Amino acid sequence: MIRFVKHNEVDTDKWDACIRKSVNCMPYAFSWYLDIVVSQWDALVLDDYEAVFPLPKKEKFKITYSSTPFWVQQLGLFSKRCSALNRLDDFVNAIPKEFKFIELNLNFNSVLADISGVKLHSNDNFVLTLDKSYTELSNLYSKNLKRNLKKANTNSLQLFKNDSPSGLIKLFRADRGKTINHFSEADYNNLETIMHVAIHKHCGQVIMAYDEGNRPVAGMFLLFSPTRIILLFTGNSKEGRQLSAMPFLIDTFIQESANSGLVFDFEGSNDVNLARFYKSFGAMNQPYQNLKINRLPLFLRLFK
Repeated sequence: MIRFVKHNEVDTDKWDACIRKSVNCMPYAFSWYLDIVVSQWDALVLDDYEAVFPLPKKEKFKITYSSTPFWVQQLGLFSKRCSALNRLDDFVNAIPKEFKFIELNLNFNSVLADISGVKLHSNDNFVLTLDKSYTELSNLYSKNLKRNLKKANTNSLQLFKNDSPSGLIKLFRADRGKTINHFSEADYNNLETIMHVAIHKHCGQVIMAYDEGNRPVAGMFLLFSPTRIILLFTGNSKEGRQLSAMPFLIDTFIQESANSGLVFDFEGSNDVNLARFYKSFGAMNQPYQNLKINRLPLFLRLFK
């Protein structure tokens, strides 16, 4: 039986065990992660936490709605058994009527068929399965990437693991962050909290590249689950781009993780240029759905 469970009634031990053992585990769905990115979340639960569906909960003008939080790419249905994933439509239909507007990203392994009143569209996400030797994986690299890596290897770049989250965020804000207006201070604070908690839980790592002058020029934060490594956040600089530091960082990690069977998740992208960069590593598109349900009163529905 699928039941609706309020946030304060969720058994987080059983919840996290379900996510950890799920056939489509993603770190965004762990209770600690949800607690950081949204002030409140409810849930749909099958039986004794055999399958779960998080419902981030927000309220505006006394209207309850659910949307995918910042720093989360995919949520949706997570299950210990593949068979339960076939019940995605039952979970969607079980979302309480109190949620007047729902816009959620589902995960790659829970695909929804057409349902009346539900709008769907697909987003791109590129992944690379690290199930081969580094030689075999690097043979899939594009010619341009190979040239950039050859250049990077002559630039005396130094790689440092377990660097500080604040240093990586500072690097981003000094470069690309200057041109992005939709990142609020709360978003940056949440990101830094995610990094610190993940590092404390041994499921996150900051890796930075430094130049010959011992200056940070590029960095990335990786978020780990039992089967998946997510490239959650990156920072670069003008110097880093000139030195091909980001390809150097990702390639080094691929070298170290070859033959692991893990999935390296680039976390995007619908952006053509980013997609081209990710595909240059041999990554393949693993799309996921976005669903939208609009139950607002007619005058608000038209406005929304």
